[in-house]
Amino acid sequence: MEPVTLITDRLLLRAVGPQDTDAVYAAAQEPDIQRYTTVPSPYLPEHARSFTEQQVPDGWANDSAFTFGLFLPTGRLVGMLGISMRSPGTAEIGFWAAKEHRGRGYVGEASLAAARWAFTELRIDRLEWRAEVGNHASRAVAERAGFTVEGTLRSALIHRGARRDCWVGSLLPSDLGLPSAAPYLPAPAYSVASSRSSGRAVSATSYRAES
Repeated sequence: MEPVTLITDRLLLRAVGPQDTDAVYAAAQEPDIQRYTTVPSPYLPEHARSFTEQQVPDGWANDSAFTFGLFLPTGRLVGMLGISMRSPGTAEIGFWAAKEHRGRGYVGEASLAAARWAFTELRIDRLEWRAEVGNHASRAVAERAGFTVEGTLRSALIHRGARRDCWVGSLLPSDLGLPSAAPYLPAPAYSVASSRSSGRAVSATSYRAES
């Protein structure tokens, strides 16, 4: 796919290129970005060059990862956002914001625009968000953008050579008033108490397969 440009009320979302290498390198020096994202640490100039000149264009070209730089109308880089394909109909969103631009809602605004694009153009039906447990800033952005936090996955992230627990959440097309590409049949509300009172409860130890 050819890179696309998205426009929100305050931002321009576009693929980064060689002209953005210095800005990406400078922003990625911030300790929290290196602590909670997958960028290399220490983050060197060659890492920024590889990202802007190879990783980003390759992701767009092979439809595996769609990365946007988040820019103010002045051209200043305020953050980065990527949507990576995980399985048919499912993708994962990731993002970071430059330290001096946090707390202004830029990443949440960009996340909603990118999600709408992904649901309508990529035809995905589930956009996942994951973050290491304790990354409250990322969780706050996701929740403000409408993601439902679904729980904690044990040992689900590998970061800096260690396995870590992570939060997982999702955004669906219906959350934004959009149709799904495939029919979605949510499970009916389930209550353990009501199931037991109706006689449908089955003990996990009472089942025996018949040979």
